[in-house]
Amino acid sequence: MSKPDVFRIAILDDYQNVALDLADWSSLQSRAEITVFNDTLADAAQVVERLRPFDIVCVMRERTPLTRAVIEQLPKLKLIASTGPVNASIDTEAAAERGIEIAHTGYASTPTIEFTWALLLSMARNIPLEHQSLREGGWQVSLGTELAGKTLGLLGLGHIGSAVGVIGRAFRMNVIAWSQNLSAERADSKGVQRVDKDTLFATSDFLSIHLRLSDRTRGLVGAAELARMKPTSRLINTSRAPIVDLSALLAALDDQALAGAALDVYDVEPLPLTDRIRTHPRILATPHIGYVTREMYRTFYGDTVRNIGAWLDRQA
Repeated sequence: MSKPDVFRIAILDDYQNVALDLADWSSLQSRAEITVFNDTLADAAQVVERLRPFDIVCVMRERTPLTRAVIEQLPKLKLIASTGPVNASIDTEAAAERGIEIAHTGYASTPTIEFTWALLLSMARNIPLEHQSLREGGWQVSLGTELAGKTLGLLGLGHIGSAVGVIGRAFRMNVIAWSQNLSAERADSKGVQRVDKDTLFATSDFLSIHLRLSDRTRGLVGAAELARMKPTSRLINTSRAPIVDLSALLAALDDQALAGAALDVYDVEPLPLTDRIRTHPRILATPHIGYVTREMYRTFYGDTVRNIGAWLDRQA
């Protein structure tokens, strides 16, 4: 098969328009033509139309899904350069069938760990509400909640969950955890008390989710689980949106059966303009920025450049 003189590279979903600034792409410019897209297309047909001319597609996490239906309509596609070690929104089987390589980058959980606490502290002290009041000419309008002596519940005690727990103990919180496979030994090794599922939901003042999305975890936090929580409790989800039944969560918040929720992940992203989450008074919503830091982007795009360069070397 003949090879083009210059390959075409598409960088997708560069929301902040920083991809070309946070890595040195000069090593690719003599061999490739680079096009940056700053928006996300929700319609699969539009995605296909946009990507049809490109040999290499750089995807940022799971912003633009590369499904079988999309991949099979991209005859020129030869390399998918994905950020992070895995990307569940890429149909790897479909890519393999067409001989399309997939390259991944490094990743660090530090940004998500830190951001989880940014959300938790913001809710505890009503920072968004107080900030808005101040901007509008007001002064103190609420009472905050101290963390010392409160119970931090961790739904999942992997690398991120256990690190969140370490910070919780620094705030002198009581830290508990549960997941399907969590053993008492692992919990003890992380300085966390293992409890059963009912106890986790019933006693947590702040419940933070740190699970991978799977058939077992999809919809794991539903109406029954939320009903066990105290009306003063708050839920934080920086993991995956489908782990929480959104309809059940909204109902609990509407009924004031839950004090609040902080969400950074959604079933549809970007979040539609008319979605209730954007304006709900008991939801602190952020636009999936848990991993979005300058340092993380330098890793993502720097590794992407190296991955593409190595692939181009093999085509020579």
